Amino acid sequence: SDHMENICGYLMKYTNLVTGWQYRFFVLNNDAGLLEYFVNEQSRHLKPRGTLQLAGAVISPSDEDSHTFSVNAASGEQYKLRATDAKERQHWVSRLQICTQHHTEAIGKNNPPLKSRSFSLASQGSANSPGVQRRPSQNAVSFFNVGHHRLPTGKRVPIMQPDHLVDVREMMSQAEGQQRDLIRSIECLPVSGHLTSLDQDLLMLKATSMATMNCLNDCFHILQLQHASQQKGSLPAGTTISWLEPKISLANHFKNGAAQNFPAEINKPASVREEQSVAEPCQLTREPEEINPDEELEDVCDDKEDDLGAVEEQRSVILHLLSQLKLGMDLTRVVLPTFILEKRSLLEMYADFMSHPDLFIAITNGTSPEERMIRFVEYYLTSFHEGRKGAIAKKPYNPIIGETFHCSWRMPKSDIATDAGTNFSAHSPSEQVTLSKDLEGQTELDYYTVKFVAEQVSHHPPVSGFYAECVEKKMCVNAHVWTKSKFLGMSIGVTMVGEGLLSLLEHGEEYTFSLPCAYARSILTVPWVELGGKVNINCVKTGYSASINFHTKPFYGGKLHRVTGEVKQNTTNTVVCRVQGEWNSVLEFTYSNGETKYVDLTKLSVTRKRVRPLEKQGPFESRRLWQHVTESLRDGDIDKATEHKRALEERQRNEERLRAETEAPWCTKYFLKEGDGWVYHKPLWKTVSAAQTQQTDTN
Repeated sequence: SDHMENICGYLMKYTNLVTGWQYRFFVLNNDAGLLEYFVNEQSRHLKPRGTLQLAGAVISPSDEDSHTFSVNAASGEQYKLRATDAKERQHWVSRLQICTQHHTEAIGKNNPPLKSRSFSLASQGSANSPGVQRRPSQNAVSFFNVGHHRLPTGKRVPIMQPDHLVDVREMMSQAEGQQRDLIRSIECLPVSGHLTSLDQDLLMLKATSMATMNCLNDCFHILQLQHASQQKGSLPAGTTISWLEPKISLANHFKNGAAQNFPAEINKPASVREEQSVAEPCQLTREPEEINPDEELEDVCDDKEDDLGAVEEQRSVILHLLSQLKLGMDLTRVVLPTFILEKRSLLEMYADFMSHPDLFIAITNGTSPEERMIRFVEYYLTSFHEGRKGAIAKKPYNPIIGETFHCSWRMPKSDIATDAGTNFSAHSPSEQVTLSKDLEGQTELDYYTVKFVAEQVSHHPPVSGFYAECVEKKMCVNAHVWTKSKFLGMSIGVTMVGEGLLSLLEHGEEYTFSLPCAYARSILTVPWVELGGKVNINCVKTGYSASINFHTKPFYGGKLHRVTGEVKQNTTNTVVCRVQGEWNSVLEFTYSNGETKYVDLTKLSVTRKRVRPLEKQGPFESRRLWQHVTESLRDGDIDKATEHKRALEERQRNEERLRAETEAPWCTKYFLKEGDGWVYHKPLWKTVSAAQTQQTDTN
């Protein structure tokens, strides 16, 4: 390539807190894939002071300023460098990235098979690391219990029976457990010394063993397809088939990778096992369930995501993951490490955007279309701050298809604004919690209830539907969101594809709105969240609209989390309100009459949601479904959390495969497909309209 030239020059290198930044002479050796540095240009003929292998490295411009960037090698070593200006930084970054990509791809193409390499765990193991020595029973054949057999010519391959598939699945589970033991043994090695966990041979062994297991899983899937094709004609139409593997409790699933024993299940006749595999999923009804708000209790969970320890400890894991990704890659099907998860489902995160129900209810109290649009914009901009749990950018659980989340909020009627001057509650957060606790003794007429339900309606693509309503105020909101995530180098971008609809039935108004993109920045250091993009809010009936811009931090200077917007009357093109500030700090609203209002989101009252206790929740409700993962994360047991998470995801994948094989469609519980969107099965606009029609007929 024309861009693969060797370059050299002076850069500042950060050494430590004491020494600080020092000028060093750097040389990019494209042929060898090395970044070397010397004390100065005159000492270039001497041995380099330092060398980094660029294969598998990550080159990332810094968010601190326009001059700094870092080179993160696959070994875990990092150079933090600073150019004289932005142009020089871009020159170095682009050349380093080209060289890195070239040598990373070369490793994948030219690496010899493991059997021809001189390295082995047995030969390199020492008395200090007995856990990595290979046991005699763990050779390549016995490890997977697979041999090579040549079939006699003319012989037909026998059709696999269901009990044979169960046996194969059991052997696969044992092999997966042993493979995880191997990975753990490698990862328990020290990061420095003669044999380290970042040794290139060991990293290659981890990758090839995982690829082998993936290949075996694909082969097993082919066997399932073959069996399903033989059985398709004998099953009743519409039957849902469970996955053909032993039924084991989630609590014991994949425990330490040990071999599992299923004597009771295996000793049953094949016909009984297949009958159960067909019938058991059908016991889970997909009929909508009416949740009684009186069964819900005020939420006591307060899982703030402020712990940086896990992220820092798992730095090498992140580096290894990043080395496998390419710019622009869709992350929808990429399994991310468990330690970056926050302790809630994405469905519950959508509910947390409703944590200011007083502002939501107050929208319909606006005395004019202009005031109602402004109130909706005020509510919309205050919802994102509480939706984030802490300053660290962690990822909520990917909802399982069919997963649901229910909750509600109760707001004293006295706290709801009725005029333009009291849009925001005057109570402090502590006073608000006290008020919500006192609600238990109040009568129904003393408070409004906002009910919320969310459901994961699709797995690929991942689409969530959510709906909230306040029956007393005749208002509701329905939305569907498709989350599309992409790898952007040192950031992960999430596009929220979809649309929401707010209905104010008392006024006959409908407001359509979209959601901004979200970005997880600085994923190698301290990850943080940034919102970006333009969103629009429109009300066709009144002719009012709002345009809101979430600004990402510019390349040169600029503020974080900045947002600007304006509300206008489309007919006259008159701006009636402008807003600016930070979506997680202070917002300034300026109205057409010259008045200005400031809203400090950090002091804004938050109403705790009400959720049913776990024992009253259904098996597919978020908190009950993910309870073992959440408990393990709270205890700091990442391995155990990973096992529980993997069991859930594996169940979902197998069920999805067999639905595809039997052409059995997935039936949603609360949301119905309408055009390109999803709508709640019993929205308030339908029930209110039906009630009004019935009243008219009675009169």
